[in-house]
Amino acid sequence: MRKSKQRMHVMGGVAMLLAAIVTGPCAAQEQTIGTMIYDPGPLKPVDSVLKVKVGDPAPLFSLPSLTGETLSLAQYRGTRNVVISFVPAAWTPVCSDQWPGYNIARDIFKQHDAILLGITVDNLPTLYAWTRQMGELWFPVLSDFWPHGEAAQRFGVLRTDGMAERALFIIDKAGIIRNIMVSDINRRPKLKDIVDALQAIQ
Repeated sequence: MRKSKQRMHVMGGVAMLLAAIVTGPCAAQEQTIGTMIYDPGPLKPVDSVLKVKVGDPAPLFSLPSLTGETLSLAQYRGTRNVVISFVPAAWTPVCSDQWPGYNIARDIFKQHDAILLGITVDNLPTLYAWTRQMGELWFPVLSDFWPHGEAAQRFGVLRTDGMAERALFIIDKAGIIRNIMVSDINRRPKLKDIVDALQAIQ
């Protein structure tokens, strides 16, 4: 009887140890991911002056992407509508929510012959780590790190603190800007506004 109780006690201890081994790292990982997001607090809603307007040719740029390619706006001329999504910074709350939200709209972009280009002023290693934390994104992510914010500056959405505005530019196949949305940097723009802008092009 005593040996049976000892055996049950040992087996119970082993079970608890195995549970700790299996769940421990997962719980630690979840806690770590949750603490990786940096919250800068409320920021000035808009802190730049646009250099372009609807009807203008979109400023051209070539930027490195996470895939190792250099992508240019010009390569989509005549074939795709382009939605450019400038966001302020990696590892911040609204940005980390905004881009994954576009995954549910992939088919909508496809229906309108549109490609989405995500751009921040962060460097590629930072963007690599951040996008891995967010999960897989279907669209190219580009780094406007060096020369710092040059593409954002051409559009007039580089803030005085060196970050980009939370801005969307809808560009048609001819390379003409058809819609501009510079949002409050503290708020996620509405997906419906992008859909409406793409429908207006058609």
